[in-house]
Amino acid sequence: MSAGSPWYETAVERQIREAQERGDFDDLPGAGKPLDLGDLDDPDWWVKRMARREQLDLGAALPGALGLRKEAAGYPESLLDLNREAQVREVLVDYNRRVIEDRRRPVVGNLPPTLARIIDVDEMVDRWRVLHDERVAAARERAAAAAAERQAADEAARTARRDARWWRRLTRRVR
Repeated sequence: MSAGSPWYETAVERQIREAQERGDFDDLPGAGKPLDLGDLDDPDWWVKRMARREQLDLGAALPGALGLRKEAAGYPESLLDLNREAQVREVLVDYNRRVIEDRRRPVVGNLPPTLARIIDVDEMVDRWRVLHDERVAAARERAAAAAAERQAADEAARTARRDARWWRRLTRRVR
């Protein structure tokens, strides 16, 4: 037992004290900042904090109809990564199939079932097409602006080379 430790120090307290002496607790994230205790009245505060800290998507943990509703709320923006209309239609038809499957499940308990709506595929494809065309047009504009910028830079480089040649010729004559 060291001279600075009290006689009643437990093994855990000893390990903590030794870690403090070694500086293991120095420079921890959040050091010197107040604790965030704002959501302690929520019974699921620890799950929400862990999900936020670990950057988890809890959408997959939702019950069937709620997960389907959340998925539908993201349409058509969540479909912008798809490039072809056939792919979009395939995703939307699969969504509608899963909604129908969810509706066919037996109801458990006394509460009325939560239902997700079926999506009008043609209407959603039209909305996707508008967003997709806007995205493609914006990408083309960015590409055209980048090409114009490259062309201007190339022209400036050619001018600088021409001016450098002129200056070299001039300085050779002076010598």
